[in-house]
This record gives sequence, C-alpha cells and structure tokens, in this order.
Amino acid sequence: MPLPRPARPCRTASAATPAARKSAKATPRAPRRTAATTSSAGRIQPGTSYRGVATAYEAEDGDGACLFGLSPDLVIAAMNTTDYETSRACGAYVLVHAANGKSVTVRITNECPLTCAPGQIDLSRQAFVELADLKVGRLAITWSLVNPGSIGTIFRYKTGSSAYWCGIQVIDHRNPVTGLEVRTGSGWRRLPRTDYNYFVSADGTGCGSSIRVTDIFGEQLTISGIAVKPNVVQPTQVQFARH
Repeated sequence: MPLPRPARPCRTASAATPAARKSAKATPRAPRRTAATTSSAGRIQPGTSYRGVATAYEAEDGDGACLFGLSPDLVIAAMNTTDYETSRACGAYVLVHAANGKSVTVRITNECPLTCAPGQIDLSRQAFVELADLKVGRLAITWSLVNPGSIGTIFRYKTGSSAYWCGIQVIDHRNPVTGLEVRTGSGWRRLPRTDYNYFVSADGTGCGSSIRVTDIFGEQLTISGIAVKPNVVQPTQVQFARH
C-alpha cells in the first residue's frame, strides 16, 4: 500500500479556560462488561492492533478539536479524520509502537484533517521524539487502545448552556466513551455527539438532570449533581474499569 501524503497542520479549536472545580455526587451503576461490537465501539475497537504512519505537529498549549482545553501534558496526539469518527476517538489512550522497539502512550485530543490517512496518527513533537528524531518526519507504527489509571471522570457544560439548550462534555475518562444519556420524565434520552466532542440536547430536555455515560466495553456510570454551570469543570470520584 502506498504511504499517505504528509499531514498538514492539525485542525485545532479553542476552548475557554475551565473555571473553579466543584464536586458532584456520583453513583456508579453496576458494571456491565460486554464484548464491544462494531455498532457500539465504532472503528477503533479494544484488543485490536492497527497499522499506520506517525507524523509530528506542534501541540502548542495542548488544546485541540476535542475541546478539552489547555493542558500541561503535551504527550498527546491527533487522530486522522476517519478514525476520529465525529469525536468518538476523543480522550482515548493509545499505545504507539515503532519498528525500532520504542513506544509511547498518548491521549487523543485533536483531529488530523483528511490529508491524514486511516491509521495515521499525528503525534505532538513531545510524543514523536519518544520514538525517533523529528527529522525522520514519517514513521511506520502499530497502535492499539490502552486504559491507564485515572482518578475520576469530569463533566462540563458548554458555554451558553441553559435549561433550553445544553452541551455536555466528558473529560478524563479511562476508556473511550460511546454514548451519553440524560434522565427525562419518560426515561433516559440518548444525546447526539458533535464533532467538537459535546453531547447536545437541542431543546434542553434533560439539561441539569442525572447523566448516564457508557464506555467502549458497555460499562455504564450514572452521575447526579452535575448542575448546568457553563464552562465549569465538575469532577466526580467514579471511573470506568480497567481491562
């Protein structure tokens, strides 16, 4: 297979700086660990190794298309548009192996445009140098999902959210998130996910109610006490299981 053309600079999008943190009451639902399927897991699935090419970009302040915001951790990466899959890849931890035996674990925080081929990952320069010298430019790799340790998930309502419209973001999740639901008077309502990594209730239904989030393994966490406070990060003490 011919190698894809070099990637252009990755698309980035700015996010407002997070405000003060406030604890939220979180109630984990009994884990439901089922085998991931193509419909629930999307293109990137656990227990699968992918081949591609690594390139490098300037991560600057660590923000990107996933809108996680500024970060001191710049060992991050941008996923090609195909595998980014309308932000499904956001927050995923990926172990990248080079043919020379070196490896690095990165978190997906950005999207690399269509010039990046399926399987290609645009690594921050800080991540790329863990594998090879930057002057190499392009490096054959294999990569797969991993789920490292983490304290707890964080939620944030998007700027402009209210009782009439809201966007909800999940941050610091150990495993890729496949769905987010909000509690309504008639039960749980699944919200659509945008390419800027927020789950949106266009008519405000469920904004400020309990939230249920599902990971790539089918495990669900149910969280209450996440108030509609735009652009305020609200940590919890719950986290998806390691696999």
